[in-house]
Amino acid sequence: MDFALSEEQKQIREEVRRFAENEIAPVAKEYDVEEKYPHEVMDKAAEMGLLGAHIPLEYGGAGYSNLESALITEELFAVDAGIGLCITSAAFGADAIMEFGTEDQKERFLTPVAEGEAIMGAAISEPDTGSDVSSVSTQAEKDGDEWVINGNKMWITNGSVGDYYVVLCQTDPDADGRYNGFSQIVVESDRDGFESEKITGKLGIRSSDTAELILNDVRVPEENLVGTRGMGFLQQMQFFDETRTAVAAQGVGIAKGASEAALEYAEEREQFDRPISEFQAIQHKLADMHTRTEAARNLTYKAAWNVDQGEDITKLASMAKEFASRVAVDVANEAVQIHGGSGFVNDFPVERFYRDAKITQIYEGTTEIQKNIIARELLGKGF
Repeated sequence: MDFALSEEQKQIREEVRRFAENEIAPVAKEYDVEEKYPHEVMDKAAEMGLLGAHIPLEYGGAGYSNLESALITEELFAVDAGIGLCITSAAFGADAIMEFGTEDQKERFLTPVAEGEAIMGAAISEPDTGSDVSSVSTQAEKDGDEWVINGNKMWITNGSVGDYYVVLCQTDPDADGRYNGFSQIVVESDRDGFESEKITGKLGIRSSDTAELILNDVRVPEENLVGTRGMGFLQQMQFFDETRTAVAAQGVGIAKGASEAALEYAEEREQFDRPISEFQAIQHKLADMHTRTEAARNLTYKAAWNVDQGEDITKLASMAKEFASRVAVDVANEAVQIHGGSGFVNDFPVERFYRDAKITQIYEGTTEIQKNIIARELLGKGF
């Protein structure tokens, strides 16, 4: 059993961390406070080949594996989760097109993202439908050679800055079976009837764009259908293993950044004429924070590696996502505690880590959903 990264993977990790320290760290607070999308940083990330890093080489991407993508995510989130999410989600929804899309769709929708000329997203959740994906009510009806789409989508990443979205719709509402009758259709944001309303006032990841999408008789050509009609739900479920592994890497990154910041502060902050790092209570906190981060990292890397091997990792992906997100929240909490009053204001990054960490327990399936999945897999029950 070999836990070592290749030299190329080590180089990827080092280059991404250097980029994050040089380009993201100096502006992270500004973008967080003002809740604005980091267009200039995104341009620089595109030059680094970080947008759509897992998109195949033939479509302009870097062709990185899931493990390499996890390394990238970890290092970006160790500096700032908000801008890190902007970069890693620039190609959100691309997996569906990569796996099920036509050659024309891949060239039209993947290449511009990989080259930094477009942003995409996946539109699944709705105002009344969060964890229960099978209850989405957005309708797509066939009219000649077009799809006519009506509905609302909620909490959509890149919702007001994206150029197109892979939208989960009901195309056959009378189909037999709870999970049949759904399809994925690409919708461009410049279509008539398409509107987006940016969501502000978020607890964390405030520089990442989140919006509600409103689709009112939006017409798209039939060739925008991704894969087989009526198989959209099952197609979507296939990618949750990958996206949940990605969220696990986000949690590892936040925990890493928070634990590093806490260690640095503990060595510099003095109380009672000595650094607080000399107090056993602080030492125990630091030891636990770094140990749990390392445990989450190994579970996440294992999940990402198994995805690359083509293994069925539904249980493992949910384990990684649930554990790493919990570690992120707990470690960020302890980092604030070590900083004391200084951790309660935004003079130090730990308060941002603390706010950002919580979302990892919510999106791509809540903590409770992950536990349901783990138990279901252990008991051999299907969804």
